[in-house]
Amino acid sequence: MTLHAVNRNSTESVFSQIARVLKDEIDAVYESGDYLPSEQQLAERFTVNRHTLRRAVDELIHSGYVERQHGRGTRVVDRPLDYSMHSKSRFTESLEAKGKRADNQVIRKLIIPARGGVSDQLQIAEGQSVIFMETLRKVDDAPFCVISHFLPLEGLELIEADYQGGSLHHFIKTKLKLELNRTESLVTAIQARGDDAMLLNMPHMLPILRVKSLNVNADTGLPVEYAVTRFRSDRIQLSVTF
Repeated sequence: MTLHAVNRNSTESVFSQIARVLKDEIDAVYESGDYLPSEQQLAERFTVNRHTLRRAVDELIHSGYVERQHGRGTRVVDRPLDYSMHSKSRFTESLEAKGKRADNQVIRKLIIPARGGVSDQLQIAEGQSVIFMETLRKVDDAPFCVISHFLPLEGLELIEADYQGGSLHHFIKTKLKLELNRTESLVTAIQARGDDAMLLNMPHMLPILRVKSLNVNADTGLPVEYAVTRFRSDRIQLSVTF
């Protein structure tokens, strides 16, 4: 065990110094799911009492780096992933650029009549046929978000017939020769509804981030897709720019 001296004459508190050292080590060495040494071992390493060490661990917990698990120890958790949303943002491409493995699974795909907010957003008549899809996005095999997609059926029949998964916007661009721009994203924190908690493998009491987005034809400005995305709030940090 490597000892690590703390500067007791510093204006920075001892427990903050310990927390900073441990944060750096977690970033450099630990993987999600790993356990830190016991608090007794860490107290001996930093030559502090258990109370001071516990305050350092508390700081790590508040920062979202670790969690205490009763009877097991202090576990390193997934840290929120920075995800930038802008007019050209694409889920798969954005995450692969960060070295992440992205996957998109179609849960259901139906033809339904447009109602209420859907017809308003897509600027089509009430009752007009739309493609309704729900997809589950995973990052490195872990559930990341669930998306409800609404698209006018007319002119987009190939999506209903042939789209089976992967990047929807890439499919639209390559198969339908349409370039999409995002024009709006409304973000709200809500409780999980329906089967979202099960699909996202998260506690029911954990809030989700719901993002309502509109994607339009880059050439004509006409709406092509209205999407309602539900992110696990503990796995995402959204940066929205337009």
